Amino acid sequence: MGRIELLLGDITGLDVDAIVNAANTSLSGGGGVDGAIHRRAGPELLAECRTLGCPTGEARMTRGYRLPARHVIHVAGPRWHGGGRGEEALLEKCYENALSLAVRHGVRTIAFPCISTGVYGYPIDQAAPVAVRAVRQGLRTAPSLERVVLVCFSRPDFECYQSILKG
Repeated sequence: MGRIELLLGDITGLDVDAIVNAANTSLSGGGGVDGAIHRRAGPELLAECRTLGCPTGEARMTRGYRLPARHVIHVAGPRWHGGGRGEEALLEKCYENALSLAVRHGVRTIAFPCISTGVYGYPIDQAAPVAVRAVRQGLRTAPSLERVVLVCFSRPDFECYQSILKG
């Protein structure tokens, strides 16, 4: 089984096989982690993304271009509407589909941001348990994954994940 690591920092600087992008469905870049990934990867990433699109809960893979990571796995997370519109299932699908795509492409090390917790408004205290559960389940069925890094940009998000991973 693979290992889960927790990191407080910037996902765009990680030297892993793939980083996951919390993207919009058009994969056209945006704010938060999506904008940071697009800025660091360069315009070639946007050009490739324009050929794809990604429905909520699904995943698409591109090259990493100017990132240290060789690939970017884009997932379109759900917008938070209070929890009654299937947000949890869609968020879980983001993690499952990203891990499945990673395994199919021989990825051994992967890093995830906090999906949907920025402008999409998913509360971190509800998103983090979904993320940890999905990653743990994914590692049970994907022994080829050696390392999964959960990357938090803020200290409160980091502390939330830390408490879930310890419990």
